[in-house]
Amino acid sequence: MTVELAAVRVLAPHFGSSTAVWTNVIGVVLVALAVGYVLGARWSRGLAARKRLNAVLVAASAWLVVLPFVAPALGAALRPEEVALQSAIGLFTWGSLAASLLLFAPPILVLGTVGPLTTELVQRSGVEHAGTAGGWVLGASTLGSLVGTFATTHLLVPELGLRPTFFVAAGLLLIAAGAVTLGGASKGLAAGAALLVGALIVGDRAPRVAADDRLVAWGESTSTQVRVIERDDPERGRLRFLQVGESSDSFQSVWQPEPGILPLGFYYNDFALPLWWDERLASGACRVLFAGLGAGTGWRVMLGAKPPGTRLAGVGLEIDPLVVELAREHLDLDHPQLEVFAGADARAALSCIEGAFDLVVVDAYANQFEIPEHLATVEYFRELRARIAPGGWLVSNAAGFGFDDPVVRALGETLATAFDGEVLALSVPYSRNVTLFARRDAAVPTPDEAAFVPEDAGEVANQAALRVRSGAWTTYTASDAPLTDARGHMVTLQRRSLARAQDALEVATP
Repeated sequence: MTVELAAVRVLAPHFGSSTAVWTNVIGVVLVALAVGYVLGARWSRGLAARKRLNAVLVAASAWLVVLPFVAPALGAALRPEEVALQSAIGLFTWGSLAASLLLFAPPILVLGTVGPLTTELVQRSGVEHAGTAGGWVLGASTLGSLVGTFATTHLLVPELGLRPTFFVAAGLLLIAAGAVTLGGASKGLAAGAALLVGALIVGDRAPRVAADDRLVAWGESTSTQVRVIERDDPERGRLRFLQVGESSDSFQSVWQPEPGILPLGFYYNDFALPLWWDERLASGACRVLFAGLGAGTGWRVMLGAKPPGTRLAGVGLEIDPLVVELAREHLDLDHPQLEVFAGADARAALSCIEGAFDLVVVDAYANQFEIPEHLATVEYFRELRARIAPGGWLVSNAAGFGFDDPVVRALGETLATAFDGEVLALSVPYSRNVTLFARRDAAVPTPDEAAFVPEDAGEVANQAALRVRSGAWTTYTASDAPLTDARGHMVTLQRRSLARAQDALEVATP
């Protein structure tokens, strides 16, 4: 279980942690275990069962020591960072499968032989029935799996890191190897203890970043790796990016020294538009809910880009506490008017928050295109609508390649279904994002209306005017088949989105 849970963490920087990646890892583990069980059954015959058990434990331990050193290079080879997202559709699926086979199938196969070999040795020790021996071994192995599951997720990876976690697993295997070999207990204990101490001393290696980036901070949370990188841009100045289980050009949040509108190309700027479109918000109080706070980029944009008369108060839901910790330390997240709930799922926590909101921002993505299924359904959008004051707004980021993109269209139509009205979609220049706007019991402005470009809004107005000139907008209406909790299809839609973008790229490339 330690290898299986840590496997996705190893692959995530290169292939993400989508359902497809989890499926590949689990599938490889099951196949390797099945082969290991059969092989172990054959090896259990004869007088050498004890020696073979010792050998497979040592072999698995050796592989786990090497694995974290080999995995980054293999991941980079199977999915080079220079490959654009729309060109990497096959790499996410087949690349993660190939990496799982090469990295994790061998140790899992070897460990699969342990059960039959151990059962044989238990029965030889004087147990009368094979069923009794098998039951004892299965019971002990299940308890071990529980320890491995909880310890890996909640203790080893967050406190020590990925590489030390594999060292700990390898050390425990060596101790077990010594225990099953007559006279070898002391050697196994010494070797295993050395690896356990090494895990504490060596620690995890800092992640590699691009040549033009600087690593500001990083850490391993209970679910993924989180890091803050800094980059100097000749036009944009100093920027910091929060990456959550991501690499290459993908990021979750962006920071600049002063709050306010970011350079053109960042979708977070659109979050401030309803503050100017709605006269009530422009001259009064506005309570904002961030379903997917990240490092608070949307909040900082609003702080610097709001109308002078707007009084902001915010509530932020962020599922990863380490994101909040690093954002407070390096990305200026703390603000007296922003209440942050760390470790809060953007849907499950909704019932625990009191009061209504004037504006809800939905931005819960990973790796630019992975959207949690339960945060993209008509049921969830209706739950949010019920918490929005009459005339209030919902703004959602939709990562995709144009208005006909399967993901963007499905989200837009599902949102329109939940709000019983048209949804405005704005294409974000120089990005892979579309911003969706819905309103409760009121119409959203469109670029063919004079009010779409707010007066005296500075850069907010300039970017709105660009949409008018470029015609980069559309509207969506309700669908007869919206995304639902029972039939979300988001993984399939994401795969179609990337495939469609790849086909368009191939057509455009001579």
